[in-house]
Order: sequence, then structure tokens, then C-alpha cells
Amino acid sequence: MVSLILFGVFFLLLFLNIPIGLSLGISSVAALLYEKLPLSMIPSNLYSSTGKFVLLAIPFFILGGNVMEKSGISSRLINFCRTLVGHKKSGMAMVCVIVSCFFAAISGSGPATVAALGMIIIPAMTRVGYDKASSAALMSTAGAIGIIIPPSITFVIYGSITGKSVGALFASGILPGLLMGFSLILAMQFVSRDRPLELLPKASWPERWKNFKEAFWGLMMPVIILGGIYGGIFTPTEAAAVSAVYGLIVGLFIYRTLRWKDLLPLLRDSVSQTAVVMFIVGTASLFAWVLTVTGIAASASNALVEICGGNKYIFLLIVNVILLIAGCFIDANSAMYIIVPILYPVATALGIDGVHLGCIMVMNLAIGLVTPPVGVNLYVGCGISNINLKQISKAVLPFVGASILALLLTTYIPFFAMGIPSLLG
Repeated sequence: MVSLILFGVFFLLLFLNIPIGLSLGISSVAALLYEKLPLSMIPSNLYSSTGKFVLLAIPFFILGGNVMEKSGISSRLINFCRTLVGHKKSGMAMVCVIVSCFFAAISGSGPATVAALGMIIIPAMTRVGYDKASSAALMSTAGAIGIIIPPSITFVIYGSITGKSVGALFASGILPGLLMGFSLILAMQFVSRDRPLELLPKASWPERWKNFKEAFWGLMMPVIILGGIYGGIFTPTEAAAVSAVYGLIVGLFIYRTLRWKDLLPLLRDSVSQTAVVMFIVGTASLFAWVLTVTGIAASASNALVEICGGNKYIFLLIVNVILLIAGCFIDANSAMYIIVPILYPVATALGIDGVHLGCIMVMNLAIGLVTPPVGVNLYVGCGISNINLKQISKAVLPFVGASILALLLTTYIPFFAMGIPSLLG
């Protein structure tokens, strides 16, 4: 009965369009009242879940991403990639995906990647002959790579729940993110196979060098972050702080696109975004705690073991189905707290590496960013391309299919997720 109350109230509130953070908190309180558990546990639970050192990376990564976004790095990255591949067939589609991978390593956010790049890339793609809906759909799906390519806030949250190394989780997302990007380029080539596309003139080497120099400081940000983590210079949390300081230096003193008077609004936006994320982290962890203390998580884990019969391949298939459905309704950070307590113990018992499971979960939830009705990236793509949700939802289907293919390869060929972490030790 408690599970019916917990999930029933949660989905009812979601249906009534109540923000997900409030839905998680209210449904948790309802379950606690039904079980007659002390509400005095709520403050300590909220504090313990949000007071973790590893979560301090979240506000710093958000600030660093916002700084680099407002420093004009997006246009510089686009111009540099355009000079490299813009003259090729499907060149602008390649530019869209390649720049998304670069920017993902700066912002760590799917919607931020779509918003920062889409205003420039979508019109550029339509000018050379791509359909507007397909262009917006590709941009929205490529933007989802933002939570796979490190640094990723979603990986930080998974690491805080499971205790897995955030550095190893970051490394696990590199190859799957690139694989997903490659699959999107192939899908766009298939979708646009009959369209007459205009080829851009091939850039000269001096022009490429000029654009490389302009984009250099933005390209260095992921190098500094990941190089520092894997070189043992600083922890992921310290890397986040370094990224924020580096972004400020680049924006204020190198690109000079940021002014001192811009800092207060920038900090205000970053604080607001951090507050939203941390509120969801707090209420989602409370929801997860209720799942645990009421025995729902253990019962669900046991049921999963019985269904898959100890076969890890069937279990991984069930994981993908559950997460793809969950991604249609709830955001990635909330899904982590709700689903990890159920799936992680089963995966461990079946011999599945927790880093591999984390990568699979993040890929699934990245796809959830472009699946209706709560595909956040789709709404951002609609807003910047002036098309409706129905048009973009239809156009995104080939890219969702390509992303699922990349997901299945990562799921059943562990090398894609575990190759680089194993290499780094």
C-alpha cells in the first residue's frame, strides 16, 4: 500500500504539472505519514544528502559553463569546426555534432548546449538546404551529449549516490558520447539523402589556423579539467572550481567579452540554477530514502532478480527499457535518486561494474532529454527554431533510433564504457 501512495501521489502531482522537486517531496511526506515514521527525519536527511563534498562540483561546473557560454565561445567553436568539415557533404550536420561534443565538455548541460549553439547552427543548416525540423531535432539530440561527455553533473550525482569514482565515471562517458555523435551524423545523412545540399567553400589553412587561435582558449577548458583530474593534480570537485576561475579569466581578460558589471547577473543565474538542481537532489534523496526504509527498493530489486533469472544480459535490457520510459517523464537527476537504489544492488550481484551501469544510465537519461512529453531539449529546440512540438517530435525519431543503437552497443560491449577507465587505472 505504501508503494501505491508514494508513486500514486508522485505521478498525480506530475500529471497536475507540479514541479518535479515538489512532487518528490510531497509524495515522500505522504508515504512517511502513512507509515507513521517521524517527520523529524526529513531535515537531517535533506542535509546529509546535499552536504556532500562531491556535490560542491555542481555549482562550480554550472558557473564555469555559464561563464564560457556568455564569453562567446560558442560562435568561435562553430567557426573553427566549419573551417574543418563545413565543405564536406553533410558538413553542417558534422559541425552541429562536433561542436556539441566540444561545448558539452564545457557546459556539462544538455539544454544549455542546445540554447547556446542552436541560435547559430539551426539557421546555418537551413541555409544550406536542411529541413528546419530535422535541423532542430539534430541540434536537440546532439545537445543531449552534454550529460554524457565529461564533465557531467549527472555523473557527479551518480557518483555521490554509489560512491564510485567521479573521475572514472567521467572517463566512461568519452567513447559513448563520441559514438552517439557519430551515429547522429549517419542518421542525418540518411534523413537528408534526397535533399539538394549546398556545399560550403573549403577553408584555407591560414583561415583554419586563425579560427583555431580564436577558439583555442575554449578548447583548452576540457583539456585542463580532464587533464588535471586524470593527472592527479586535483579532484573532480577542485576541477570544477578551476573551470569556473579559468572561465572568468578567459571571459574578462582574454576574450574580453565579459565586463565586470556582467558578473552579478551571471552569478545570480548560476545560483538560481544551482538552487533548482540542489532542491531536486534533496527531495529526490528523501524519496530514495523512503524507498529504502519502507522496503520498496529491496522488493523491487528482488523482483528484478527473479525476472532476469540471474542473466545479466536480460537485466541490462530491462534496465534500458525502464530508464527509457522513465526519461520520458522525469529529469535525469531525479531518476538517478529514484532508480539507482533499485538497480545498483542487482547489478553488483550480477557482476556488472558500477561504472558501466552508470554510463548506461546516463546515456538512457540523455535520450530522455529528447523524448516527449518532458524532453527538455525539445522545448528549447522548438523555442529557438519557431516550430511546434509535434513537428520536432516527428523529426527527432531517426535520431532517437540512432542514439538507442549507440546505447545498445555501449550496453553489450563494455569496452565502450570501460576502455578508457581501465586504461587510466
